[in-house]
Amino acid sequence: MIDSRKKTGRRGEALAAAYFVEKGYTILQRNWRCPAGELDIVMARDDTLIFVEVRARRGNHFGSAEESITPAKRARLIALAHTYIQQEQPSHTAWRIDVAAVRLDSRPQITHIENAVGW
Repeated sequence: MIDSRKKTGRRGEALAAAYFVEKGYTILQRNWRCPAGELDIVMARDDTLIFVEVRARRGNHFGSAEESITPAKRARLIALAHTYIQQEQPSHTAWRIDVAAVRLDSRPQITHIENAVGW
């Protein structure tokens, strides 16, 4: 049985992926895993590889989705991006880490923050 947190996360990731496809991005992988962790969405636009951390929330009781990216999470995302590039050896010349903040209300809203995690 899937707990409600995982269900919220999966719904947020599905909505974010659909949003990015609609905006013209190419989804390369979803839920890419390695021993160090998981990248929610790996996508591309032109020659830029984009790693997306999806943060889904049902409200702002515990702060916004954007605020939930801690310094430790930022460091882990950067390490995961490096691992992905080493293992997959993509041909893209540039890369960045974005955040998709998904608010799951009666009308879900997605906020796309480009270059949200500096490296």
